[in-house]
Amino acid sequence: MSAIEQLPALEIEGHTPSQPKGADHPMRVMTRRAAGLVGPPWDGDARAEVASLFDSLAPEWHTRTSETRAQVVLDALDRGGVGGGTVLELGSGIGAYSSPLAERFERVVALDLSIEMLRLAADEPGLRVLADSASLPVADGSADAVVLINMLLFPDEIDRVLAPGGVVVWVNSSGESTPIHLLPDEVAEALPGAWSGVASRAGIGLWTVLRRE
Repeated sequence: MSAIEQLPALEIEGHTPSQPKGADHPMRVMTRRAAGLVGPPWDGDARAEVASLFDSLAPEWHTRTSETRAQVVLDALDRGGVGGGTVLELGSGIGAYSSPLAERFERVVALDLSIEMLRLAADEPGLRVLADSASLPVADGSADAVVLINMLLFPDEIDRVLAPGGVVVWVNSSGESTPIHLLPDEVAEALPGAWSGVASRAGIGLWTVLRRE
């Protein structure tokens, strides 16, 4: 059983969704497959489909970043009390959010399935790694935090790489309009074991920060 405290919402003026019809997006079903909420399970075909999609989106991905979306991420890190040694930034894309993570962690390892996204990302901050987050090239229990910003959730793999007392940060910068979307309670229930944490709305976005019990 997981316990999530709902914090007061943060207003963000001018915050609009990047995908007005996120619920109709094909990534919505893929998100639930990756999290083990619906079948079939994640496999090589799913991996290839997602990699191809994000490779094609990479050249215009910078148009989907904005100051208001960044505020959602910063709110999660600040009010969630996130920081420490090593953080895994899964689905790091072009690296839009690596810098605020580097301000809070000693080491940032930024991983993405899309080679084209990684080619557009700056070399710093963080180590950039091409990887499928369903099978991370990371030792057991080596991460103090795993951050997922509009990213697929692979519960068993996160459970494997996260250190005792580790933190999971889940952000949907456009809330329910985000194509890759799960509610905070769904994230907590999908993760193995017992978790507690906080969640909130920031503009139209939502986030949760969960810690192992």
